[in-house]
Amino acid sequence: MKDKTLSLSDLLHVFFPETKEIDIFSDEYEVMFIFDGLDEYRFPLNFQSNETLQDATKETSVDMLLTNLIVGNLLPSALIWITSRPAAADLVPSECVHRVTEVRGFNDPQKEEYFRKRVSDQSLADRIISHLKSSRSLFIMCHIPVFCWISAAVLEKMLSRAESGEIPKTLTQMYTHFLLLQTNIKHEKDYEKKETDEEMVFKMGKLAYEQLEKGNLIFYEEDLRECGIDVTEASVYSGLCSQIFREELGLYQGKVFCFVHLSVQEHLAALYVHLSCINQNINAFDLILAKKNLQVSDLYKRTVHDEYNSKFSKYSMSIYSFSELHQRAVNEALHSKNGHLDLFLRFLLSLSVESNQALLRDLKIQKETCFYNKEETVKYINTIIRKSPSPEKCNQSFPLFK
Repeated sequence: MKDKTLSLSDLLHVFFPETKEIDIFSDEYEVMFIFDGLDEYRFPLNFQSNETLQDATKETSVDMLLTNLIVGNLLPSALIWITSRPAAADLVPSECVHRVTEVRGFNDPQKEEYFRKRVSDQSLADRIISHLKSSRSLFIMCHIPVFCWISAAVLEKMLSRAESGEIPKTLTQMYTHFLLLQTNIKHEKDYEKKETDEEMVFKMGKLAYEQLEKGNLIFYEEDLRECGIDVTEASVYSGLCSQIFREELGLYQGKVFCFVHLSVQEHLAALYVHLSCINQNINAFDLILAKKNLQVSDLYKRTVHDEYNSKFSKYSMSIYSFSELHQRAVNEALHSKNGHLDLFLRFLLSLSVESNQALLRDLKIQKETCFYNKEETVKYINTIIRKSPSPEKCNQSFPLFK
């Protein structure tokens, strides 16, 4: 649909053929359009610059049709219901919004209720709840049901057995333990090992990072292939990936993929940037920038990508230090329009902590320990906070090394 021009009636007939039999544009019908997940829409939504369109039979771009439908130029009597994360919802002109409902997640009693229902052993459930309450950041995150699911999976296993290692007390530790748990499940089920854990995690992380940088929460088969992921292999859906990744069927669009939650995507994206630097001496930010700056045809994409990998792998840690990578990440997060890199940055900074690096070595996806001067990053961030016109926002964006 990206490059097609069609009328609103044609667009409806494509996705809802049954509408061909009725005239939904007549006054006989009351019509409601539901845009479920507007934040997953890949077109620009140019409400300010798109021209006004009132003729439902006139052919134009899909973006033009949707913006005019939402603002009421097309079918002004139609009801519009939008579900979206705040970033995309904020693009809709305020005068077009008549009611806002916010899904707030679990409150504190509901958090406890979840774990008591999820964990059959009530004494174990009490220990899990007590541990989560001991960490303010973890207990706050439990308002997200998916995070409760992740925490239950990790803590139920670690607290019910004589598991070695420290019980996760931070977000980064929790998500990394979850990753470790999923790779162990894959090994226990004895899946055919066509590639190493490092290779699969790296590919999934690359997909997570590149799509996060673009602001995409859903992906298509071509996105997976560009990151070296074979969508036909069982390993994509089993073990590690079956718990992190889900596949949906898009309307007439083939297979659509997404991570089970944005935070899982952000953690894997940070892991990719971290491992690129440590294992391959590659700065992932430079790779993205290089791709942006060069317009290449599909025929040459693979050749150019290999050339970039070769070029940037020549940088040694002594030339491009870990502290410099973190400073670059801080700048990227500051310049993001809606703060969508804040949690990614938090994960990235935290992965450099020795306890988290030890976890990655247990996963066998980090080859060596990276020693660097953490104080340089702290000093750089403190300088930015002092110079920022809104230091409160900076403080929220940079809760360091948690």
